[in-house]
Amino acid sequence: MFNQKNTILFDDDNRDNLLPLTYTRPVAEIRIGITTIKEKWHFYDIASCSYHTVAYLSKKYPMELAEDNLFINSCLIPDQKLVDTLDNLNAKEVLRKGDIVLAYRGSKPESSDQLSSHGRNEIDYPDEVVCIRNLWDIFTLNDKLLRDDYLKVTNNRISQPLSDTNQVVGEHQAFLEEGAKAECCIFNTSNGPVYIGRGAEVMEGTMIRGPFALCDNSVVKMGAKIYGATTIGPHCKVGGEINNSVFFSCSNKAHDGFLGNAVIGEWCNLGADTNNSNLKNNYAVVKLWNYPRNRFVDTGLQFCGLIMGDHSKCAINTMFNTGTVVGVSANIYGSGFPRNFVPSFLWGGSGGYQVYKIEKALETAEIVMKRRNITLPDMDVEILRNVFDLTKKYRKES
Repeated sequence: MFNQKNTILFDDDNRDNLLPLTYTRPVAEIRIGITTIKEKWHFYDIASCSYHTVAYLSKKYPMELAEDNLFINSCLIPDQKLVDTLDNLNAKEVLRKGDIVLAYRGSKPESSDQLSSHGRNEIDYPDEVVCIRNLWDIFTLNDKLLRDDYLKVTNNRISQPLSDTNQVVGEHQAFLEEGAKAECCIFNTSNGPVYIGRGAEVMEGTMIRGPFALCDNSVVKMGAKIYGATTIGPHCKVGGEINNSVFFSCSNKAHDGFLGNAVIGEWCNLGADTNNSNLKNNYAVVKLWNYPRNRFVDTGLQFCGLIMGDHSKCAINTMFNTGTVVGVSANIYGSGFPRNFVPSFLWGGSGGYQVYKIEKALETAEIVMKRRNITLPDMDVEILRNVFDLTKKYRKES
């Protein structure tokens, strides 16, 4: 049975297209829909998954090898047809979709070239697959995957009662986990469901249009306006106006300001009245910074806002241009628009930047996490030090 195979989610070369989010996590730890990619595999009776990722992440995200392992591409979103195919994959086969290796079995990790040279039978998967291959896939695919996750998370379960101070419009459900709170809010489920996680709170005066997910122990502050498809990960606080955005976890946008078509990593903070543009004035296709190509690339999208890596912050009244990528542990402030690509560990804004020295960045991360009674783990310190070194080539003081 599939759940008896030792399952390993492997990062291929495409991981670099998902930087800066994957500087600090394997691809399988990306949140999209309600859950992370790794958590989606648990819906299919897979007891556990480990990771095959880059060396500096492997201490926090280790690989657990057995004699016979099923290696699955970590960018892949599971469905029942795919799971059935993987269940029948034998040791001499490689499952592909075009030039993407979807899965293979073996005693150790192998590259695409190694798999081809070992005489395996290559099977082209005949059905469509959903893969997270680009940064913008996280918000463009969030609608579909939020709906899929909602059905799985709530299957055969009964919602906690919703207070009659709230108003619900539409044919989809609003599902509340145990300990969730919502008072004097409007939930419009005409376009999709609303999910409120365990211990989460939606404060009074909030208006939400589904599909929407507020994960465990997160808060939507008073009077917020949120459009689907939006996911607020665990332990976040959000307010103001949000449209088609994904927060991973432990990040805050607690005040007024607009955020749209955006992805926010962990331990980020957006100052009061921060706004991002998600549409160019000439309505042209948005370009976004791509690390492996070392240049901006066409997204094919008319709407594309902000991508922000872990531990980055911005001051009050910060204005982000359309299609801005902010790296890890950047600190942005000042008047005017910062440039569309802000490398990791920079401090400043449109008036110029200085290097955010690693010891100072670690000190800030420690203070921020201590506010939530969490100690900055040694493994995270090591990861951030590695990211500081890896991103040195992008930093220029001005």
